[in-house]
Amino acid sequence: MAVTIGNERQRIAPGRSLATVVDFATRSHARAVLVLLVVAALNFLPGFFTIPPVDRDEARFAQATKQMVETGDYIDIHFQDEVRYKKPVGIYWLQAGIVKAASALGMSQALTTIWLYRIPSLAGAIGSVLLTYWAALAFVPRRAAVLAGLMMASCILLGVEARLAKTDAMLLVTIVAAMGALARVYLPERRSRLDEMDRWTLPGIFWTALAAGVLIKGPLIALFIGLPIVLLMIIDRSARWFLLLRPLPGLIWFALLVVPWFVAILSRAGSETFFAESVGRDMLPKIFNSQESHGAPPGYYLTLFWVTFWPGATLAVLAAPAVWAARREPGAKFLLAWVVPAWIAFEIVITKLPHYVLPLYPAIAILIAGIIDARMLSRRPRLETGTIWWFVFPTLVGIAGIVCAIVIGQQLGLLAWPLIGAAAVFGLLAWRLYEPDGPELSLLRGALSSLLIAAAAFGVIIPSLGKIFPSAALANILRDSGCPQPLAASAGYHEASLVFLTGTSTRLTDAAGAAEFLRGDECRFAFIEARQERNFAQRADAIGLRYSSGPRVEGINIGNGQSITIGVYRSGGPR
Repeated sequence: MAVTIGNERQRIAPGRSLATVVDFATRSHARAVLVLLVVAALNFLPGFFTIPPVDRDEARFAQATKQMVETGDYIDIHFQDEVRYKKPVGIYWLQAGIVKAASALGMSQALTTIWLYRIPSLAGAIGSVLLTYWAALAFVPRRAAVLAGLMMASCILLGVEARLAKTDAMLLVTIVAAMGALARVYLPERRSRLDEMDRWTLPGIFWTALAAGVLIKGPLIALFIGLPIVLLMIIDRSARWFLLLRPLPGLIWFALLVVPWFVAILSRAGSETFFAESVGRDMLPKIFNSQESHGAPPGYYLTLFWVTFWPGATLAVLAAPAVWAARREPGAKFLLAWVVPAWIAFEIVITKLPHYVLPLYPAIAILIAGIIDARMLSRRPRLETGTIWWFVFPTLVGIAGIVCAIVIGQQLGLLAWPLIGAAAVFGLLAWRLYEPDGPELSLLRGALSSLLIAAAAFGVIIPSLGKIFPSAALANILRDSGCPQPLAASAGYHEASLVFLTGTSTRLTDAAGAAEFLRGDECRFAFIEARQERNFAQRADAIGLRYSSGPRVEGINIGNGQSITIGVYRSGGPR
């Protein structure tokens, strides 16, 4: 019998319409996987192929991978001439493998096709949805496990990470895999039913996932996995269950997977350089300082939770009393140990970004699903009024999207209007029919609203906001210049997306350096931000530079939120 949260469990009566989806999914694991795959694809794919490279992190990761492919060096990590040891090599290998495969299959411009670099993130996001379902099966019946998977499949934050070519979606899949294996050796009812194959398979999953997480994002995975283990050992005053993970052979296997690259990079870069970059310039500053202006006070993640985990977050307050009441039960205790210590740690750390707590969301989804399955959601009227958030959120996001389309994109974005309207309607139904139809059907309506918002925002509105992607406009100018191999320098606009799209040789310099750069052949271009143009003109006059003026690009640098105007200048021609 599955371990459940709560003292009793009653099956929720099948609802109308959308509830048939869950009915279908609960008939077999294959159907559950199919439903979760379809919902995840509907949430994650809009805009996946059409949104240009996003500054700053995505473009930095993609450019470093691009240089790996260009140079054939798959050990060292560089962004142009600078070493990039902030994260280990795992994500770069995954991205490089996809790009190399696409090139081998004859895909033109694979090196600068950003969606290829996003495929590992998409796979990580989908894998996280499926593994949330698998992990949930250790705690709750299949129907509730499907609901947990659907919460992740429709999660706003996971939808964002699925579209960005960086580490976080892949880190999430390793954490959920490890915690799913850990739960099966911790929970007494699950532990008592392990057969001989499970006694090797689960340790294999755990230690392989731990190694993959280290190769993707360094020791951070130890925070998400180590804190729950230590806390459970302290609470239970026992560590015997952990021995089922076969620590000695597991650590040997972990070392075989992780150590070779670390040895290779340390021999290449030297221990002092590597640790100064990865620990001294990346990890420690995030703990004690506000890195890159990303500081925030405690409570930041709790505030953002209602947006980033929507639509599932709407039920969190209603589930909280029952979760607290069940806190001593093995299932709830494990899931709370997964969430609470890491959440507190991230609230204390100075540097904060929304995605830092993403690996805690599967545990929250399972807790909520377990409470829904046990029919133990709070019935307090004051708490139930919070279900209005199912309607408020898509309405606010829809209005904000239309405003962005009009103000930034200078168009009405009419294709998004019916999607936004439908999202608001389903949000309204989720709220207004919560009491008669129950939480399951309202959650499904909220999930459908989330899919519609994703289609409108990522599929229609964001790709139309050309002003927030000035690098794409500048790259198009080079592509249309008639030069077989144009070279570029940029003064005042130094975003990684520009280097990714216009070439690794693109020189990020100042106004004087850009003028000197144009003294070469006629296929050289300088991108000069408006505040640098006076200095550029003065230096050009001083060295007798001949150049011609081209178009001007108006945009917004989303790396720092500033409006920019970039003039394009070409070597040669009349002064």
